[in-house]
Amino acid sequence: MSSITLTELLDVVGKLDDSPGENSARERFRRRIKSKLIDTGQVRDYVEECLRVSGEQYSRALQDLVNHIGCFLGFDVIFGRYQGVKGEIGFDGYWSSPTGFHIVIEVKTTEVYSIRSTTLIGYIDQLISDEKISGWDNALGLYVIGKPYPDIRQLEHMIVAEKRINQLRIISVESLLTLAEMVNQYDVTHESILAILKPSSPMIDHIVSLMARLTAQSKAVVVIEEPIIPGQQGEPDIVKTNTETSESYWLTSVTSDENETAEDCIQTIVGQDGIYAIGERTPGRKRIKSGDYICFYATGKGVVAHARVKSPPERRTHPHVDLPWVFNLEQAKLYLQEPVVLDSEKRSSLDAFQGKDPRKPWAWFVQATRQITKHDFESLIRT
Repeated sequence: MSSITLTELLDVVGKLDDSPGENSARERFRRRIKSKLIDTGQVRDYVEECLRVSGEQYSRALQDLVNHIGCFLGFDVIFGRYQGVKGEIGFDGYWSSPTGFHIVIEVKTTEVYSIRSTTLIGYIDQLISDEKISGWDNALGLYVIGKPYPDIRQLEHMIVAEKRINQLRIISVESLLTLAEMVNQYDVTHESILAILKPSSPMIDHIVSLMARLTAQSKAVVVIEEPIIPGQQGEPDIVKTNTETSESYWLTSVTSDENETAEDCIQTIVGQDGIYAIGERTPGRKRIKSGDYICFYATGKGVVAHARVKSPPERRTHPHVDLPWVFNLEQAKLYLQEPVVLDSEKRSSLDAFQGKDPRKPWAWFVQATRQITKHDFESLIRT
């Protein structure tokens, strides 16, 4: 399955619509992803392709892929309709937990267009009326957003204003994928997933991001006398350089937060300010030095910039960053509209993935600052 792209698969199955029948394009597509997308790394490739390419086909494929992620999380999933129709409940997805809890899904590519909570609330009310769900104590409406826009956040504001915090939640598809990868890699239980999906505030992403950072850092390798070399067992967090003074190459990940997108952040601090900042426990903090090179991965999009390190990290404040260790950059080059995509073909060419199954989860590569080989750095940037 990794050898066929989403675009190629959609060309084979045809136009996705709500036509009935086991041989309809919709059912053939859903059977294909359920039987062939057996690892979260494959699902991530397809989701990112949906978000890069506009059009109805990709929006509908994203809806089905989100539901498929629900299967990885331990839910019994019913795929929904692409378009509502009078007389039928038009949910995008209906997830049932073995615990008796139910989640009704609504997938939105973006928050740019107006969204009414009454639609999702109505679906759940109808399921309760039909006795499919016992009541709101065992139900949750979940909006899954493909491309969150921090400056809009209309869903979050709406949920708070309408006092529906106990009924509705929001999660980005990126964070939903991260949860699925945690289940796959770290034996996170289904019950833990439910606990995460029912927090005290409507936005879930900050909790998932915290978990992702902790798990990524727990796998990072500390400096030892025998560094891990690409191709050996384990994650290649440390790569061997010729001497202490040789330049090193780094990959770091930038995620969107409640204030700005990853791309806006990179534009501001890398492109305008010529700096970057990292945390106290960031892997490699003590080894980043002048003359090194670093590239920047915008979560869910790809590598969108690179620069040369002008000064080693030092503890100081900067008005545009909250992290304590700041270092100066030079020769920055940004290509925000032409990212280098980490698809299966690209990953298979990298030293870091040699000997690894390209279908397996690969977010570990972009969830923490890590040292990479010169070959991988040159493969990941635009010159």
